[in-house]
Amino acid sequence: MSARLDGEVIVLEGQCRVEDAEPLLAWLQANRSRIVDLTNADHLHGAVFQVLIALKPAIRGEGKDAFLRDWLVPVLATAKSSGPGLREG
Repeated sequence: MSARLDGEVIVLEGQCRVEDAEPLLAWLQANRSRIVDLTNADHLHGAVFQVLIALKPAIRGEGKDAFLRDWLVPVLATAKSSGPGLREG
């Protein structure tokens, strides 16, 4: 698995696959103030990216891959600044 919880930081590293989306979602729902660290991420599966877009956590790092850095991280920054994400209800 390419996702791990390190204290209050969710670390995404390497090739983040579809199976990483479910624990990512659970960790963010359990504590919405957690930070997601993309510093060592090479690739985000669409499902992982969708969780990040929906829940809008604070993001640290830009990833190793040019596509992630140049296209996906700016979208996540824009989503974060556009208001709250999904809420449990």
